[in-house]
Amino acid sequence: MPELPEVETVRRGLQPVMEGAKILDAEARRPDLRFPFQPDFVARLKGQVVTGLGRRAKYLMADLASGDVLLMHLGMSGSFRVIKPDNEAQPGEFHYPKAKDSAHDHVLFRMSSGADILFNDPRRFGYMKVIARGALEDEPLLRGLGPEPLGNEFDAAMLARSCQGKTTSLKAALLDQRVVAGLGNIYVCEALHRSHLSPRRIAATLSTKKGEPTDHAKRLVGAIHTVLNDAIKAGGSSLRDHRQTSGELGYFQHSFKVYDREGEKCTTPRCGGTIKRFVQNGRSTFWCPKCQK
Repeated sequence: MPELPEVETVRRGLQPVMEGAKILDAEARRPDLRFPFQPDFVARLKGQVVTGLGRRAKYLMADLASGDVLLMHLGMSGSFRVIKPDNEAQPGEFHYPKAKDSAHDHVLFRMSSGADILFNDPRRFGYMKVIARGALEDEPLLRGLGPEPLGNEFDAAMLARSCQGKTTSLKAALLDQRVVAGLGNIYVCEALHRSHLSPRRIAATLSTKKGEPTDHAKRLVGAIHTVLNDAIKAGGSSLRDHRQTSGELGYFQHSFKVYDREGEKCTTPRCGGTIKRFVQNGRSTFWCPKCQK
């Protein structure tokens, strides 16, 4: 599942051809993805100017001049492809050849910027929905989401309050979208390693009895900020399905400290430990038992 850096990378790839442009035409080439398309899905998009393209957690959100918002989720295998008039790709160092089979191109946006934007999703776990902006707070897909990890309100004090009294593991707490929105397995593993905290640590240890943040909470928030910003700068982590809108692979996976490095030496200076893997809440957890306590 693409995580926050991957979704932010896609947003930045779409922004130049989508933001400020009119949707001249839209096509839903099948009746559903993960959920059925709304009966008026295409009608509410045609002729609308995209006034802004944002992100909330792992969702892309296109503000429309009508006051509607187009909510988009990549699912497990969804990707956007931008086709410009010359139909030429601009491959980079980690270019991945575009699939010739267009059977999975399920949604098309034809923009006044001259670009066609195709949403391809072989597994059809992605979804799109048009929502009135005034109804966003009541939208079930968004309701209950925690703070953005790169937003101003997310700090050690907020994380400590969210984890106060929690007896779950620290990793499980960070994957809870009600605690912090947009984090997934990869970046939680990486942030915990950078902050030298065990994924098995009890979440409540981030807070004092009075609800104030401990040094653990301060280190962890700093590590979350660093790993997400580094990943966004690198274009995300393309493991299996995720691709940038240009067709290029993200390459933060070349900077992983623990994720998918089972059996390798820990990169923490003077540690000398070995990266281990175990299954936690049904997900693979990678960590260094020697320097993560």
